[in-house]
Amino acid sequence: MRACDGSGTAVWMCAMPLFLLLVIGSLVSPLSAAPAVNLVGVREEHTMIPMRDGKRLSAYIYHPSGKGPWPSIFEQRYASLRGRSARESAARLARAGYVVALVNFRGTHLSEGEYIAYRGLQWGELKDGYDTCEWLAKQPWCTGKIGSFGSSQGGYAQNYLAVTQPPSLVCQYMVDTGLSLFHEGYRIGGLTRPERFKGMARNCRNPEDNDAVLKEWFSHPHYDEYWQAEDCTLHFDKMNVPCFTIGSWYDFMNQGSIASFVGRQHEGAAKSRGNQMLLIGPWLHGRTNKRSKVGELQYPENAAWPVEEHMIRWFDHWLKGKQSGATDEPTVRYYVMGAVGEENAPGNVWRSSADWPVPSTEHSYYFRADGKLSTEKSSAKIATTSYLSDPYHPMLIPGRAFPGARDARKFEQQKEVLTFTSDELREPVEWTGRVQVELFVSSTARDTDFIVRVSDVYPDGRSILIVDYPWRARYRNGLEKEELLKPGGIHKVAFPVGWMSQIFNRGHRIRVTVASTGAPLYEPNPQTGNTLTIEFPQDAVVATNTIYHSAFQASRIIAPAPLERNP
Repeated sequence: MRACDGSGTAVWMCAMPLFLLLVIGSLVSPLSAAPAVNLVGVREEHTMIPMRDGKRLSAYIYHPSGKGPWPSIFEQRYASLRGRSARESAARLARAGYVVALVNFRGTHLSEGEYIAYRGLQWGELKDGYDTCEWLAKQPWCTGKIGSFGSSQGGYAQNYLAVTQPPSLVCQYMVDTGLSLFHEGYRIGGLTRPERFKGMARNCRNPEDNDAVLKEWFSHPHYDEYWQAEDCTLHFDKMNVPCFTIGSWYDFMNQGSIASFVGRQHEGAAKSRGNQMLLIGPWLHGRTNKRSKVGELQYPENAAWPVEEHMIRWFDHWLKGKQSGATDEPTVRYYVMGAVGEENAPGNVWRSSADWPVPSTEHSYYFRADGKLSTEKSSAKIATTSYLSDPYHPMLIPGRAFPGARDARKFEQQKEVLTFTSDELREPVEWTGRVQVELFVSSTARDTDFIVRVSDVYPDGRSILIVDYPWRARYRNGLEKEELLKPGGIHKVAFPVGWMSQIFNRGHRIRVTVASTGAPLYEPNPQTGNTLTIEFPQDAVVATNTIYHSAFQASRIIAPAPLERNP
């Protein structure tokens, strides 16, 4: 066992005193006072909205000037609603002729009740989203027509809201959303991230509520009935409203945005089917960052998207009956990314489609000896590459957000990281669709993780990260149950790496990166095969992991090549 202080505490945790100070130390911090903001003619008030069990949720309501009544739109969050940008945005929406409500989840900030994460918003005994929607509709200043909006946490909340079918809900607008918290939040690829979610306590009125939530999560390590009870993909047939959904290529939650559109469009109730629209652009996770400057890349100005302006047009159509043109646009629009800063580089254009995904064919790129990535499979009977996976001294991916659209060489150059890189491309190559990986692996441990990344390597050597995804080996045959590795045995681990639309320019190279650790973004696997725990165990093991790339165990990345190129 390797530790930084002899106590069993992992080095990667000891190296983060500032992070732990911000997360753990903030658990008892009082709410900060809201900054002074000039809301320009909009009246802001705080109210407590009653729920069916007698608890009240904290809401900040923004009223436009004039007599009304107006339609109302609302957002639900666990995070603070008192920041300057949130309040100014709400005021701009109010000036467009809407009463805007920003509402905190139960048990967070000033909202009453016990914090139970998203479970109060869903289709159980508590239906906080439904009750909020119907309370707003009954107010004298409201026309009775309600819309909802929000991103990330506010996207999940909207999918849960749609399933409960509040009568007054007319339409929704989601950005970077999710459907199943097990798959897209708490257990990405089967990984656990307790240090990340301990930080949720800073939003709770009672921080101990978050401890109880974590304990409950860890008592359900697999995708069982507990997790199915909050999986929206099982309830598309109950979703019955039009929704405009925005996804972002540099966001792991793009899988949720796309799945939400597809499920509602094809499996939804009558008012949902055929009334969905999808937009996917070259952005990172978030709602206010849909600009042309993304990470370290400067895209053309056409990459920017006016979220607020378009959202108002969407609501004007559905809530006010205006001919805003919002529904006259293509059902699906997606930005095909290309090289930036290179004259006449293909890509960096918008395309449209009647549906998603667009038709494509699979092309395989095989891992070869000496770090080569090739469209031809190796002819060798035996070919492997091994590396160390040490949970006490993991490779480093700083921060807690996916570092897309940035140079990934600092990670790739770390000792226990493998890279497989193509030759320089003689002609541009396009990947549009969902990228998959198929690994043949062995490990000296009973469990380990595999992190796979795809990068666009520029002629100057920059390796611009596009997508990545981790997968825990014990879930290689499905998240419903675990199957531990047989140490030394060869196993296939196949999983989706992510959605993308990228044209790799001539002179560029395509790179696939494989590693088993990348902390703190992906908290290390103890690799014992034992039951996973909230606190990092003291008996974690170091493993040697091996990637096979022979003729018979041909590890590969599977890329989608579009069959058509629409303008």
